[in-house]
Amino acid sequence: MGLTCRLILVYLSASCGVLGFHLPQQNKRHTTRCGGASDDAQEFLSQNYPSAFKLLSKNNDAIKAINKSESGFTIFAANEKAFETLGDKKQSQLIDVRNEEVTEKIAAYHVIAEPVTDKMLFNSGGVITLGGQVPCERSTSGGMFGIGGKEDGGVTINGSKVVKTTEFSENEKVCIVHEVDGLISPKILWRYADQLRIPGSK
Repeated sequence: MGLTCRLILVYLSASCGVLGFHLPQQNKRHTTRCGGASDDAQEFLSQNYPSAFKLLSKNNDAIKAINKSESGFTIFAANEKAFETLGDKKQSQLIDVRNEEVTEKIAAYHVIAEPVTDKMLFNSGGVITLGGQVPCERSTSGGMFGIGGKEDGGVTINGSKVVKTTEFSENEKVCIVHEVDGLISPKILWRYADQLRIPGSK
């Protein structure tokens, strides 16, 4: 069923315009028409989000999925600051050969093998990535301790906010890169890091 299967829609009693909801200014879409949307999107990812690109490269199945998708794909690219925030230990775990399975799973949560725009995210309650389901919520600002805040027009994916969206299109194929300020994979996955010890390793 295509996108219907991928999006868990939150049906509204009125349109966003009627309710006064607006997408955030920082989430402007920059659409580039080019000869190879998929290649251009991946090149853009490698140049602007090298750590996210490196993470994605750890999952061969994810790479195959986005290359084979005829309609396009969606990548949630954590920015460099997000990886710095992880700290040295977690960054090291991502490249440790003992954690290949965990790293592949984390990477899978950042890919959807079809295009999902920021507007679709804004109007959904969650999405199903190659790794599994993750919740989407409308972001808020103001208030104290998460209470009393007002919707600011943005959207978060499993707690990480979409900062900017860039689209690459080629005919009917659309490849989307959503910059996020943190990894969107379940935090529980980190519990499984370093579980498998290679004999002789420290």
